[in-house]
Amino acid sequence: MLRFPISNSFAASKTPTYTRSFSAKREPIKATLIPGDGIGPEISDATVEIIKQAGVPIEWERVVVSPETGVSQEVIDSVERNRVALKGPLATPIGKGHTSLNLALRKQFNLYVNVRPSVSIPGFKTLYDDVDLVVMRENTEGEYSGIEFSVVPGLAESVKLITKEASTRVADYAFKYAQRHQRKRVTAVHKANIMRLSDGMFIESCRQVADRWPSIKYEELVIDNATMKLTMNPNQFDVLVLPNLYGDIVSDLCAGLIGGLGLTPSANIGQEVAIFEAVHGTAPDIAGQNKANPTALLLSACMMINHLGMHEHGAKIQNAVLETIREGKTLTGDLGGKSSTSDFAAAIISKFRD
Repeated sequence: MLRFPISNSFAASKTPTYTRSFSAKREPIKATLIPGDGIGPEISDATVEIIKQAGVPIEWERVVVSPETGVSQEVIDSVERNRVALKGPLATPIGKGHTSLNLALRKQFNLYVNVRPSVSIPGFKTLYDDVDLVVMRENTEGEYSGIEFSVVPGLAESVKLITKEASTRVADYAFKYAQRHQRKRVTAVHKANIMRLSDGMFIESCRQVADRWPSIKYEELVIDNATMKLTMNPNQFDVLVLPNLYGDIVSDLCAGLIGGLGLTPSANIGQEVAIFEAVHGTAPDIAGQNKANPTALLLSACMMINHLGMHEHGAKIQNAVLETIREGKTLTGDLGGKSSTSDFAAAIISKFRD
């Protein structure tokens, strides 16, 4: 078993897998591709080409999600039909403009958990050499419920919505994932000392789920203490489960421990649909210049390929990506090199022939 957790099966998900398709004719599986904004189209093209050259039998159905189209019926139909999608970065305006399209996709398909592995990449030096943890973020409610209003001028209110159902669901997924991937500990992160009702409900739900998994160590940490401990010694953590806002913040913190969002894969899992995505920004300053790093989208694609039951293909691409980074000869600018997107992709593809 490879140390990098995206090489493992997502069998803890209730979303159907497709291993049956590969015992005989190897007919292509259809998957939705949402290229995204900014650098999204070019890293999507690089990723699609690498997957093609690796011999993965996937047929892509491209659709557009944009401020002009939103999450159109065409997008909904495609994702519901294919049940898996790969998504590039989408721009989100700050404090004004259209609603987050990332959030709209999660709500549309009820993608209740965001799975974000953070694992040190051999040969890419950061402050820590041995990070190996997974963040499970509740993806549908909390401060991101979208319930905001202004009662009078100068006063804005935002409702934090926490339900027992959603809290139990994400906790259950975290423990199933831990059991499936031989992980020893689940840490629930909260602020129930202050938000006694909302975070209190989240923690109580986690405790009830933990009682059903006596072989897995369960612990709780207040969010501020958890972030301190993560920056002091991240290898004391294994699986973390958090409400939406804390999960958003902590998952980016953990990405920073291994080199940034450009190296971090991500999956959004629902009952019927899974969307795999690069969670970094759209980088409009380098868009169209053949400078972008496709690693995050590539590793997210590996998660998707494993989710589809094609573990050998997923491992093949993952190993080629990690070996290219370890060698350090053909790296994009954000990784300390001077190579282009296409050169980095070509270096990965060359590993398939070695």
